[in-house]
Amino acid sequence: MRKPVALRLSAALGTLALAAATGVVLNMPTASAAAAGATGYATQNGGTTGGAGGTTVKATTGTQIHQALCARAATSTPITIQVEGTITVGNTAKVSGTGCNTAAGVIELKGISNVTLVGVGAGAVFDQIGIHIRQSSNIIVQNVTVQNVKKSGSPTSNGGDAIGMESDVHNVWVDHATLLASGGESEGYDGLFDMKDSTKYVTLSYSVLRNSGRGGLVGSSDSDLANGPVTFHHNRYENIDSRTPLLRGATAHIYNNYYVSLNESGINPRAGGKAKVDNNYFKNSKDVLGTFYTDLPGYWQVAGNIFDNVTWSQPGDENNPAGPNPTSNTTVSIPYAYTLDAASCVPSIVTATAGANTGLKVSDGNCAATTPTATPTSTSSPTTSASPTATSSPGGTNLSIGADSDGSSKASGTSYGNVRDGDTGTYWSPSGSTGSVSIKWGSATSVSRINLREASGATGNIGSWRVLNGDTGAVLTSGSGAGVISFAATSLKKVTFEITSSAAAPKVAEFETYA
Repeated sequence: MRKPVALRLSAALGTLALAAATGVVLNMPTASAAAAGATGYATQNGGTTGGAGGTTVKATTGTQIHQALCARAATSTPITIQVEGTITVGNTAKVSGTGCNTAAGVIELKGISNVTLVGVGAGAVFDQIGIHIRQSSNIIVQNVTVQNVKKSGSPTSNGGDAIGMESDVHNVWVDHATLLASGGESEGYDGLFDMKDSTKYVTLSYSVLRNSGRGGLVGSSDSDLANGPVTFHHNRYENIDSRTPLLRGATAHIYNNYYVSLNESGINPRAGGKAKVDNNYFKNSKDVLGTFYTDLPGYWQVAGNIFDNVTWSQPGDENNPAGPNPTSNTTVSIPYAYTLDAASCVPSIVTATAGANTGLKVSDGNCAATTPTATPTSTSSPTTSASPTATSSPGGTNLSIGADSDGSSKASGTSYGNVRDGDTGTYWSPSGSTGSVSIKWGSATSVSRINLREASGATGNIGSWRVLNGDTGAVLTSGSGAGVISFAATSLKKVTFEITSSAAAPKVAEFETYA
């Protein structure tokens, strides 16, 4: 087993360590909750929406995070937990309840689904405590800092991983995170972003990974090969010894990342792992791509990358660097749409957007930073962006009459039943500017069209929306504005109309459904 070398830590890390030791929270700009949808492989396999459509709660300690999870009606009840302040081992206790399975000393997302954990206000710092995702799905972690998590020494948390995923995890989006350590394995730390034991459909975007012996892995051993696919884009890796990432048998799409000071090795596909490596910028680094520390080969497809002061070692029995002139030795098909920034602007655009407390800024695809508005999350099947125009009934039997209904929190004086009573004089309205309402049946019903009628005086209030298969959570279609919406005929027991933005208070008079 290769032993990690000592890290060449920057002076800035000393300041960070001092702040952590003294309990000082560095001043950070305010931040808000998630503003845009998932990207990359997290959009596949039904999509990743986290706690969308559920309640929102605030937490300032780890115990309060656990309490929010445990207070849910079920382990799948959607919830968004807004975190502000410093989370530590000392303020994170085990909590019991119907919606959770927690443990002390670690943020435990175990056996659950449909959760968003997002830093807000002055920022969320998980200091010496890791985030553990296990046997869970549809999870979003956004705008948080996780620092100095140890597997040895004191305190220990999460096996030394800043964010660790294992045991049948799927559809996770980690975005605008800052993951930091203060050294390598000999100093008590492990990986910053690890995935193992059947972890699938993950995206890491607009994040900073810094000052660690190990950036992260996909697959814990050469026999743990049922992980991935994973997307890494617009991340900054800096002062990392190796594993940016290590891919054991997994497929990864790696684009528009900025790598600075990779001290020993970088992207390391092995044991059949494949990496599509597009328009990245590598600077002041060594062996940034290849198969290292094993004789089990991996593969790569490369295009548009810039290698700025990169050195390459000589090939050997357990050392197969891709350089000094990297060429492709495989092809990787990507199933989702994406836009590449030019590699030449990657240092500037990633510096402007990546990490926690950057205002959730993203690239506009032309090397400029922008703050996104709420957008729907893609799914594994291409969806149409509907533009409804008709407001009259589309013809046929309105299947909503005689059905049942439910939804998210409703405004005072309104009812879910008002959307299925055939009376346009009554309506349902969410308690805020966004929310969801559903029509449901006792047995599977085929639906291919919806007619959304807004109440008198509220025409045009509904902005962007998504139509969801309430049985599976899959997005059937998305668009904006009320009217007739068509999509592929789907057999389901529940269909949900989710409003993700509005110009004013949305009021749904009728939610008509048709075969």
